[in-house]
Amino acid sequence: MREDGRVSDEQRVLVAVFATPVASYLLRYGKDLGYTTVLFEPDGARATDVANGFEAVSTVPGLGAGTDVVVTDHNRPELGEVLKAVLDHPARWVGVLGNPRRVGPHVAALKALDVPENQIARVQRPVGLNIGSRTPPEIAVATLAGLLADRNGRPGGFEFPPPGD
Repeated sequence: MREDGRVSDEQRVLVAVFATPVASYLLRYGKDLGYTTVLFEPDGARATDVANGFEAVSTVPGLGAGTDVVVTDHNRPELGEVLKAVLDHPARWVGVLGNPRRVGPHVAALKALDVPENQIARVQRPVGLNIGSRTPPEIAVATLAGLLADRNGRPGGFEFPPPGD
């Protein structure tokens, strides 16, 4: 951790949860942005879709204070168990992709597992910047831009503080 409270670049870890097209782009673009990238796919049979050169694990990896976790499929039946396991770690940021106009299914899944409200509140949704993204590469770009803005203490988007601030 740097003196200004931000995580240093060498500590950046991005964990994409579930092997999806969005996860593939997150891993690829995240690596280009200086993250150490990992695919967490609890179903080992699905991890075959990960691109060469990217690590895939079937158990929750170590999630330290420099780790950003993005769950890329909110419809998987193991969503609650996976998120509960992730929330047991001090990850810097945890988010679930999904439609911002609907309550995320992760809330009910975590409540059913008796996860405390303060832990459920750690899960960000929606994730990324509101750029109207629809395709997997666009969703990955919006998500990573949002993570970078958050890491840098910025709101994201085109709103900037006035000159001199």
